[in-house]
Amino acid sequence: MLENIDMTKSLSKKEYKVIMDELEPRLADLQQELLAKKLPVMIVFEGWSAAGKGTLISKVLHPLDPRHFNVHTMDKLTDAELFRPSLWSYWVKSPSKGQIALFDKSWHRVALPSGVAKWKLSPKERDGFFYDVNAFEQQLTDDGTLIIKFFLHISKEEQKKRFQELERNEDTKWRVDDDDRKQNDNYAENLALFESMIQESNSGKTKWVIVEANDKHYATVKVYETIISKAEEELARRAAKAAASKPEPPSIQPQEISILRSIDLDKSISTNEYKDKLKYYQNKMATLGFKLYTKRRPVVIVYEGWDAAGKGGNIKRLTQELDPRGYEVNPVAAPSAEELAHHYLWRFWNQMPKGGHIGIFDRSWYGRVMVERIEGFCTPEEWQRAFQEINDMERHMVNHGAIVFKFWLHIDQNEQLARFNDRQSNPAKQYKITDEDWRNREKWDAYERAVDEMLFRTNTAHAPWTVVESNDKKYARIKVLEHVTDVLEKKLK
Repeated sequence: MLENIDMTKSLSKKEYKVIMDELEPRLADLQQELLAKKLPVMIVFEGWSAAGKGTLISKVLHPLDPRHFNVHTMDKLTDAELFRPSLWSYWVKSPSKGQIALFDKSWHRVALPSGVAKWKLSPKERDGFFYDVNAFEQQLTDDGTLIIKFFLHISKEEQKKRFQELERNEDTKWRVDDDDRKQNDNYAENLALFESMIQESNSGKTKWVIVEANDKHYATVKVYETIISKAEEELARRAAKAAASKPEPPSIQPQEISILRSIDLDKSISTNEYKDKLKYYQNKMATLGFKLYTKRRPVVIVYEGWDAAGKGGNIKRLTQELDPRGYEVNPVAAPSAEELAHHYLWRFWNQMPKGGHIGIFDRSWYGRVMVERIEGFCTPEEWQRAFQEINDMERHMVNHGAIVFKFWLHIDQNEQLARFNDRQSNPAKQYKITDEDWRNREKWDAYERAVDEMLFRTNTAHAPWTVVESNDKKYARIKVLEHVTDVLEKKLK
């Protein structure tokens, strides 16, 4: 495809000025409409070294209000980025509603080692990487983000000419390094790499736009026209969707066999056995915490469960002997205004642990398919889509090397009522009980159906659920500690 692109396309300076005098005010007006309609936009510039990514970004920004865009240069990875999944840095930089984020270099860079005409990834890793990339793009576009991907294409001769111009100037020669020269020397091999990358990630709503960039005037006009046309099309599509009388999609039917109702909640442990095992597994957990750090393996632990199921006490026993510098507990409450302005997974990506650390979530992204579903905080289309989105997110974590644990702390209705009453009558515990807890209890059957479906649809090989019998808090604590230490021992060998 790339080798067949017509690289002779150009515009004279006079033609360029006439066209840009029309396009620049149109883009400025369009930015205000994007802001008013709360449409987030991600614009990605990828391509050859010296193809003009920085120049084109500057040209695009010229007519825009600087309060409503951000530019991210993604060339050199920071330590924070190196120790997290490759898409993490793009997730946390994804724009809020109405904002524009421009990226100098794309999330595909892992598969494109500069100047090296070979993949660093094994075939299996490569397949997994592009699966993650395409899932990332689909999740954002399904949620309403407009993604525009530009690939700036220049010929081998034009690239070499630009390198020579940069090197002749004392102020710019630093911009050309050995990797750049190797890219030009191995132009044909790198052309094949770029071609493969484009084919692997050229699907759905996020197809690549190839920009013939030998002529800078032509490239600038094409980028402007593309941004304007795609943004206008997306605004029109949104307006048509809002005007259409479309019925809500039907709710997915729950599983006929209840997972939760098959759980034996009579399991318990004696106080003496509890004390012995608690000490044993906590010491084991402390040792494994140091091993995790030396091996730079991140761990994600999700706690979900009924109100008053004992999540807080369970987390306390799990972490009691850990080095506090090596873990973080993230209590998840209702989203803030800023969090609501992003994809619902954005706030959780911001809290993901780096390599060698443990991130513990007291409630999590699974709220999308439980409380948000039951209370109507998202549409049926959104929560039904969330099952696959969550599976894809967890798969990306595991592909990066994370060890993922997911616990559902299960109690029966009678035990929950006893714990609610205990909290209500004990002044030291009254802060733990709210009117919302009582309201949620009245919807027990609806929540039970939602949890059954959640367990069924998101119990994957890479991130399985563990249901923890929690009528006996001591039994539940030991089960979690035993399971976590057993799995960590196996994974760290």
